[in-house]
Amino acid sequence: MHLSNCNERFVMESWRKVLLGPDETLKTAIEVLNKEEPRIVLVVDGSKRLLGTITDGDIRRSLLRNCTMETSIDEIMKRNPRVAALGENEAVIKERMIKYSLLQMPIVDDDKVIQGLEIISYIDEKKIHNNPVLIMAGGFGKRLRPYTEDIPKPLLKVGSKPILETILKQFIECGFHQFYISTHYKAEMIREYFGNGDKWGVKIHYIHEDTPLGTAGALGLLPKDLPDLPIVMMNSDLLTSVNYGDLLKFHQEQSGVASACVREYDFQVPYGVIEREGYRIKSIIEKPIHKFFVNAGIYVLEPVLVKKVDGKDYLDMPALLEQCIKSGDQVNMFPVHEYWLDMGRIKDYEQAQTEIHGLIRL
Repeated sequence: MHLSNCNERFVMESWRKVLLGPDETLKTAIEVLNKEEPRIVLVVDGSKRLLGTITDGDIRRSLLRNCTMETSIDEIMKRNPRVAALGENEAVIKERMIKYSLLQMPIVDDDKVIQGLEIISYIDEKKIHNNPVLIMAGGFGKRLRPYTEDIPKPLLKVGSKPILETILKQFIECGFHQFYISTHYKAEMIREYFGNGDKWGVKIHYIHEDTPLGTAGALGLLPKDLPDLPIVMMNSDLLTSVNYGDLLKFHQEQSGVASACVREYDFQVPYGVIEREGYRIKSIIEKPIHKFFVNAGIYVLEPVLVKKVDGKDYLDMPALLEQCIKSGDQVNMFPVHEYWLDMGRIKDYEQAQTEIHGLIRL
């Protein structure tokens, strides 16, 4: 979303795109939320009476409750949302939105939609985040050969620009400006392309792994004088539309040393599965679908956790988070409902070429 200092009204054709009936599915709500600029779904009945709203937070909470993509949005919507009355003073509306930290507020008349529904979206100046961002860009990209024989994976172009540049610009769009890039394979090519970040108006620093340190080991190579703020960390081969500001806000609202982005993954067993008791078959479930949350390769880490990594030994992120969990520290998960693609394999990289257009607007 492009941010501005003024109120924006979404009227006429725009409001129609975010109206859904209560019987629509969670899948449909996610598609609307990710596609339309107001970043809200308005649930209405047949006469356009407002029944509730669905925002990003509502979606993630429903995923954490193990709702399926076929769950009715009537089960997850926020009932009795805060609204403004038709004709109400805009300054009063703005004051109320700031008070309750709202980005959108429906304008209604006697609970009914007027010519559809107007949304006033008040957004202050883009928030600046001083949190360091660490992007892991040292991998060999072996599964992407021959593409990576002469060029490191972060410099492979997706669309018209390298994937790492797309990631960088997405973070900048969310207000981040302090970057660290971990390098190893063909590090000089990455340094030459990105330089010190002046081209994008940000600061880019490099930490080099003399030997590969795993997906978490490079944390120990970060400067010791970093600001006492959570660090955002991600792999450099991900194409996603996750809003990193939303991720950071989620982490700050939780009590934990780390937040890990997770993605729902479905696996269908291609056979009938037997449930038994001894030799006795109790039931046969034909081709059941099992749902899991899998690691999405994006994290927010508290400084106290980062300081535990010595930068000398090989360490993968799952092992680091497992250590935290076993020691009693709280590790939270942030469900990703936005577009997400790991480009670790050739077929995924080629898929990204066809899906980049219209997905990333930078």
